[in-house]
Order: sequence, then C-alpha cells, then structure tokens
Amino acid sequence: MSTDPTRRSAPTLSEAKRHLVIPDGIATTGWPSVEAQLHRMGVVFDPWQVGLTKAMLGKRADGKYAATIGGVTLSIPRQVGKTFTIGSLAFALCALFPRSLMLWTAHHSRTSSETFKSMLGMARRQRVAPFIEQTLRGSGVEAVIFKNESRILFGARENGFGRGFSAVDMLIFDEAQILTGKALDDMVPATNQTKWDAGALLFFIGTPPRPGIDPGEVFSGKRSKALSGKGKDMLYLELGADPDANPDDWAQVAKANPSFPKRTPRESILRMRENLPDVESYMREGLGIWDDDDSGGFFSPGKWAGGFNAKAPSRIVGDLALGVAVSVDRKRAVIGAAGRNEAGSVHFEPVWFGSPAACPAEARQLAEKHSAVAVAIAGAGPGADLVPSLELVVPASVLRVMKTDDEKTAAGEVYDLVEGVGHAHLDDADLNGAVRAAVRKDVGDRFVIGRRKSSADVSAFEAVAYAAWALGRHKTYNVLDSVL
Repeated sequence: MSTDPTRRSAPTLSEAKRHLVIPDGIATTGWPSVEAQLHRMGVVFDPWQVGLTKAMLGKRADGKYAATIGGVTLSIPRQVGKTFTIGSLAFALCALFPRSLMLWTAHHSRTSSETFKSMLGMARRQRVAPFIEQTLRGSGVEAVIFKNESRILFGARENGFGRGFSAVDMLIFDEAQILTGKALDDMVPATNQTKWDAGALLFFIGTPPRPGIDPGEVFSGKRSKALSGKGKDMLYLELGADPDANPDDWAQVAKANPSFPKRTPRESILRMRENLPDVESYMREGLGIWDDDDSGGFFSPGKWAGGFNAKAPSRIVGDLALGVAVSVDRKRAVIGAAGRNEAGSVHFEPVWFGSPAACPAEARQLAEKHSAVAVAIAGAGPGADLVPSLELVVPASVLRVMKTDDEKTAAGEVYDLVEGVGHAHLDDADLNGAVRAAVRKDVGDRFVIGRRKSSADVSAFEAVAYAAWALGRHKTYNVLDSVL
C-alpha cells in the first residue's frame, strides 16, 4: 500500500460520511441522557459517533423518534466500530429504560456469536458490570440481562431467530446486505407494541451486497430510497471510499474508515486485505464501495448517470414506444416509455407503476393518449400472464410480444445506447434503483437483464429497455442510429 495519510484527529460525522440522509422534522434528541449514561459506563465516543447517535435519537416535536418509521440504515465497512457504536447505544438505552427488549439478529450463527462475544466483553467492564444481572449462552440464543429487567437477545436468522417475539423496543438487523423480505415480514411487527414512548428503533447494518449472490433487495432498497430524497422518515449513513479508489491507497482507507488510524491500526486493515477472497470483496467490505456505484454491474461505472442533465432536463419530442414489465414477486407492474429527445438521444422514462391487474387497461390508455408506435412485453417471465389481457385491449398492429431472442436484443441495444451511442433520463429514483441493482445474465454468447440474479426489483429497467427495443422495431426508427 502507499504511504499513510497525514495523521488526523477523528473526524466529525459530516467529515466522515459519503452519504448522509437525516429524517425531516428533528426538534430535539435523546442524546444528552444517553451521553450521561455512557459516561457512567465509562464509554467515550469519537466525534463522528457522537454526531451519528444524536441523529439516530433525533425526535420530532411530538416526542417520537424521527426515524421510528423508516429506521436507521448504516452501510459501513468492516473494522470501523459499528458493533461498538450500536452495542454501546443498546447498553445505555437498556440501562435507562427498565424492561426494554432488544433483538440483535445476524444472518449467520458465526456472526451472531462473535457479536455476543463483543457484548459479553462490554458487560464485564468494571463500570458496566454493576448494571448487569447475568449473561446467558446456549440453545441457539444468547442474552445480556440487566438488573432493571431489560434484555438484549442475540440470534441467527438462518436458525429462525426472531419469530414469535412481541413488544420489541429495538431491533437490529446485522448483515443487512443478506436480509430478505421474508425475515423482515416475520420480525418487524414485533415492534408494534413497543414500551418506549418515543417509538421503537430499527437498525439495518451491513456492507454493500454482492451482485447476484446476496439477496440484498431490502438493503439496496433502503439505500435507493434514501438517495432518491424520498426517505423523510429514515436515517441513512454510508461510509465509503471513492468509487474509483485504488485499494492500496491509505488516504482512501481513511476516507472510508473514520476509526483509522486512531482505533483501527494499519495491521487490522492489512489483515482484512490479505484474508478477503479477492480485491472486489475488499472494495465492498473493506472500503464500503457499492459495485459500480450507479449501475450495479450492468453498465460501466458512471455511464448511466451521464444520461441526466439537471440544467436541461430531457423529454421525448417525437413518437414513443411503451414497455411493460412485472416484478418477480408479481406485486408490481411497470410501464416504461422510450423515444427520441431534441438532441436525438433515446430518452428512457418510467410512466406508470401499479398492480399487474390494472396494467393492461393503463397500457391501453397510455398508448392511445400518446399515440404509441408500439407496446412491448416479454412473452415469458413474470409478465407473461398479462399477454392475453393486453391482446384484448391493445391493437395487434401495436402490441409486440417478445421472444427470448428479442429480450437478448433489447439488453444488447440498451447496453450499447448507454455505453456510447446516446441516452437520456430524468434521474428517476425507481429507475436509478433498478439500474443499480441490475446485472447481466449470460444466455449463450449474449445476455439478458438478470431479473432473478439482480439485487433488487429491476422491472422499471426492463420496462424502458423493452420500450426502446419496440421503438427500434418501428419502421421509422433505429435506436442505434448515431446521434452525431
């Protein structure tokens, strides 16, 4: 690695963050009482941890936690101190509020056990031990029990931990990059009967998910919502190096890790670098970099974002085509549009989201309203069941039912458009999130949009890609014509 950066003091939260989204309406914070309790326990936070905890405990004028609805999402690299930060907060809140119940759940048993070991060490500290009644270990569930009857329970989701609880006050999803919607459905309702007047707190803590491997739709969805500006009731913090960082640059380590070098020494970073399986894993887990940042691996870094011009927003000025796609879980349908803008680039835009049942009628209305030259839908996959209904309401001369080869062509054409020929979009949060999540699925020597391999729902991306494909099949257009 290159030489160490200049010695620095621990940064503030605003200096450390790569992305920070704070919920609206914070009037006060529960930090002062927590700070006093941490002092009694002999725990001292660095400036960035103080700022983060103040924000996490932010309250609106009604006294409710500002993040009690959307939760706290932390995308933080390894070796930063997230277990110490959240664990210290949990201990302080348990000591302050008798009979509190907290669940700390990781995906893997190994991670859960390691977290409990850390908390066991905290419970045995000289100034913490007077607050602890006992610690329990065994039967797949570990616990720290306080003298005021508060409890922190630890367990692994892979073993079914978390189901059947009620009146949970604080719920911590560790390894949130492999948190499934099913686990969320099983556990979140347990916080509905919280005993805390300010409301329950939910934490989603993880590192960037591995595309096509980790079921990261929940974690990626939290990130997309926060970065889109729609996270009014959530707190989101992302610590990370620059997307194009040199993995051996100590200045980038310092940017990603506010605990380096004061609390996390060089040796810890080098050990992680040595033992993670490859440089891509280190970039994600050690430096906090989301894969290709804005494109999830389907396009080259920065290419998709290059299609947005905030000073001169794009719009379709001529004929357009529509594309229809349905999410894998069949909970949502999307209609996307594609057409040329004034510069001659192909403009992508999702124009409708709703239930699959309502989609055919909406597609007919949009096609009539905009005189669409074509309406495209894949003949196989989640949207196949809509084809008969579309055939009843969309003229045969307009409807195009795509075969697998057509899906390959659509994926290849949208790739070429974004990589160099010319594209435009309006920086739509749903479409951006779908593009970030998307990965390519090889089919022979070609590829399609890998809807099941992707880390989140990509139906918005599929819809605009299908629309561009349909536009290209119209006799007056070739979507790959040079814009020069």
